[in-house]
Amino acid sequence: MSLLELTSVSKTYRRRGETVHALDAVSFSAQFGEFICLLGVSGCGKSTLLQILAGLEHADGGEVRMEGEPITECHPEASVVFQEHGLFPWMTVERNVEFNMKARGVGKTERGRVAHDFIDRVGLAGFEQRYPHELSGGMRQRVGIARALTTRPRLLLMDEPFGALDAQTRSVMQSQLLELWQAYRATVVFVTHSVDEAVFLADRIVIMSPRPGRVRSIVPVDLPRPRDRADPRFGQCVGEVLALIHEDLRQLVGA
Repeated sequence: MSLLELTSVSKTYRRRGETVHALDAVSFSAQFGEFICLLGVSGCGKSTLLQILAGLEHADGGEVRMEGEPITECHPEASVVFQEHGLFPWMTVERNVEFNMKARGVGKTERGRVAHDFIDRVGLAGFEQRYPHELSGGMRQRVGIARALTTRPRLLLMDEPFGALDAQTRSVMQSQLLELWQAYRATVVFVTHSVDEAVFLADRIVIMSPRPGRVRSIVPVDLPRPRDRADPRFGQCVGEVLALIHEDLRQLVGA
């Protein structure tokens, strides 16, 4: 059994008096410990789909199951990391990282122990008492990832978490995320606009078509880890995925 199963997931909503068909019959699965990237042009429904997986939105049709059980609300075995890190500005790094555990009733001593472990793992030891406004964008995102992992989720959902970072910081964060993923082996569903990022991170890339979002292709990334962007095979995979994306872009602009 897969950890995650999507079957014919559809979503329509109203925006400014118009009906928007965001998703149409989206189906795919994610295996235990697999890293999936959702990739596609802007407006193809990637973030809407992630919110449905997180239980923050309801699908109009189809079904999402986690270990065979329907996801209809926020799942206790899932954590979400958004592009906007969502840290509480009045809380220190330590308190932010502890937050999910505190919400689940974990005792103070255990919260502190786990929080310090994850703060150290994301390279923020010594910053425990800093506030979000005192941190760089990359550091704030590390806090968000640490907070998401403290409950040892089986499913980690990430909505363009590195999209606002500069190229160098983004590259460092990608490598750090992979180290954490390999250590804890959560199933990851990661939304991105970057083909390079998807090829660097994913076991499989789910390419979505322009609105309404459908699964256009699922591309396995059969490259050894750690991946080397200078490897010709890496460039070949990027080129293959780009070709699929460009087909969709040409259809979108009517070329």
